[in-house]
Amino acid sequence: MMGLEYFSFSDLWSPKFMVFMMAVIVLYTFIIGPWRHRFVGSAPVSIPRQLSFVIAIVLLYLTQGGPLSLLGHLMFTFHMTNMALAYILVPPLLIYGIPAWLWRGMFRASFWRLGVFRIIMNPIISMFLFIMLFSFYHMPSNHDWIMTHYTVHTIYYALLFISSMMLSWHIFCPVPEWRRMSNLLSLGYIFLSSLLLTPACVMIIFANEPLFAVYNDPNVWVKAMGYCVSGDPAALLSKFEGPSFFNMMTGKEDQQAGGIIMKLLQEVVNAVALYTVFMQWYRRDRMSEEDNVLDPTSGSRMNATEN
Repeated sequence: MMGLEYFSFSDLWSPKFMVFMMAVIVLYTFIIGPWRHRFVGSAPVSIPRQLSFVIAIVLLYLTQGGPLSLLGHLMFTFHMTNMALAYILVPPLLIYGIPAWLWRGMFRASFWRLGVFRIIMNPIISMFLFIMLFSFYHMPSNHDWIMTHYTVHTIYYALLFISSMMLSWHIFCPVPEWRRMSNLLSLGYIFLSSLLLTPACVMIIFANEPLFAVYNDPNVWVKAMGYCVSGDPAALLSKFEGPSFFNMMTGKEDQQAGGIIMKLLQEVVNAVALYTVFMQWYRRDRMSEEDNVLDPTSGSRMNATEN
């Protein structure tokens, strides 16, 4: 399937990373279960929230260490699919899956209230940090260099994920007292983040030629493959002529498909975010109107003729 049969189990599934991610799910299960009483204000976690967390962890594993990660080194389409899943879809799923009382427990230490963290977590800075990291990474020369320098690759992907969590936090923040934006500002925030990510996608989609050597130059590709395959990656060139062996599309078509997938998934997630924020706003206004109609002392509806 997609050439994956040519690679070993270890190359495909990254067993160490698999065990680590499974341990994260087990730890989460214990925290929201038998260890829950150790957290102030803890409450049962709904099944949808638990599923959201597990799905987020599974997607993160598949895109960063599983078969999708390897496919992302073979085709640009899968690379951008991984980007969209890991940095656009996973953060809101992860934020929703962790209950408010656990977020409070994780960040209750005074260390997190230092000025530097308040500055970094400013909504505008959080948004521009992710947009800047994403756009910088997808400048062709930067992308090829990062993909072929493994330590930098790992650090950069970690920074991308942290910044994507920061961006999503301001939209889907599950802790009411930590919200820093009104519903109206949240709607504008979602729209602006989508707008600012568009130029990078447009550059990729409408380029006149393939931009990334990793997916078009066999020598650069084989060096990048060393990140996810064991042994000497140069041996791959004795079996395959390069990334084109695994791709039914031309380099330009592959690039265009990747850019379109990235933009489409971002728009779907943003549409869900807009709907969620709008409905929260609507419900809050409805509750406020009902509170104004109710008698504050008796809780019964006031007579329409009373002054």
